[in-house]
Amino acid sequence: MKFKNTLSLFKIEALNEMQSATITAIEKQQDVVLISPTGSGKTLAFLLPLLEIFDKEKETVQVLILVPTRELALQIQQVFKQMSTGFKVNTCYGGHDVKTEKNNLQHPPALLIGTPGRIAHHIRKENVNLNSVQTLVLDEFDKSLEAGFHEEMSFIIKNCRKINKRILTSATQLEKIPDFVGLKEYEELNFTNSKQEVKETLQVRSVRVVGDDKLEALMLLIGKIGSKSILVFCNHRDAVNRISEQLEYYKVEHGIYHGGLDQHERERTLIKLRNGSTNLLITTDLAARGLDIPEIGAVIHYQLPTTEDTMIHRNGRTARMNARGTVYFLLDSKDHLPPFLEIEPEEETLPSKFVAPKSGKWKTIYIGAGKKEKVNKIDIVGLLLQKGNLQKDDVGKIEVLDHMAYVAVKADKIAATIKLIREEKIKNKKVKIQQST
Repeated sequence: MKFKNTLSLFKIEALNEMQSATITAIEKQQDVVLISPTGSGKTLAFLLPLLEIFDKEKETVQVLILVPTRELALQIQQVFKQMSTGFKVNTCYGGHDVKTEKNNLQHPPALLIGTPGRIAHHIRKENVNLNSVQTLVLDEFDKSLEAGFHEEMSFIIKNCRKINKRILTSATQLEKIPDFVGLKEYEELNFTNSKQEVKETLQVRSVRVVGDDKLEALMLLIGKIGSKSILVFCNHRDAVNRISEQLEYYKVEHGIYHGGLDQHERERTLIKLRNGSTNLLITTDLAARGLDIPEIGAVIHYQLPTTEDTMIHRNGRTARMNARGTVYFLLDSKDHLPPFLEIEPEEETLPSKFVAPKSGKWKTIYIGAGKKEKVNKIDIVGLLLQKGNLQKDDVGKIEVLDHMAYVAVKADKIAATIKLIREEKIKNKKVKIQQST
């Protein structure tokens, strides 16, 4: 099977229908427009055929991927690195250190991933030359348009004078593709329906709040769902913060995610969700798409989605690929099920008493050094096993960023481990080591 070795790195035995069709289309001469829901595996679908496009003899940017958010840029970078191609990849996005990005671009990557605003900045400052880019990917293009990146994308594409392949992905059908994209002959692949499609792996339930305390009902529902990973969606960050206060009162471990948090806070929250240190995330629609959030067991609509697209993106966070999941609509006396929900949900009853979910088996250690200090995963594993008195099974997911790293460690071992390693050096340098809050 084609790409078998690469797929084995992701523990994937076979491509899904969308991925197979997309790869076949990309390998043809024309451009490709892919419309497919969040969580369907689009990233691998367009990255895999790039393996046959890259030329080891060229020391220029060969492929440019434009994305609407820093989180999506980092997600794609992570997937590409996991593919172990040997080709250099860099990301550029708002909130990242501009000087670091400029230094990285002095030796051009084969793959450049970035948000339109930051890539446009580097072009204007002459930090990067995109004249040699032959393949352009506009990932989550609909969201980039929603974010108002029209001018930046148009400017960037004008500076890519040798594009011979355009790949555009979107989670929703586009009414019109702007002329600046430069699409001519293209193949459109549509793996969505205009109407809401409920997958067999997705259960939909409604919870009617008795009385007027919706927040208390949410606590009861969270307690009933238990230790599964849960996303609670709100329409406003104030609601996220109110729920967080209530969870703190009940001493329930959780994370929050919204636009009012700084980049590092949001990054840390997602890392802890990915590595199992946090199983409960309270969020706005900022987390509805474009993030690397695996294996969510349940989605709760605490505040109801205002549009069908919003509902589809939220629901798409669970029952991904071949997994199963449940969506809950929490309804108080003033709420009605969304008119665009075309099935009748099952009624879910709530227990009379709140039982806090059990804490996860992982906790996260923060290490104050990263890639720029030449620290890698092997260094971290060595430190934990040799000095931290841990076994391999005690160490979970490790993520190394530019100037810091996070590693999941068994919860019952973390206190003793930190005590053993906090005075140790990494790369002959003393760094800050502590439990991540």
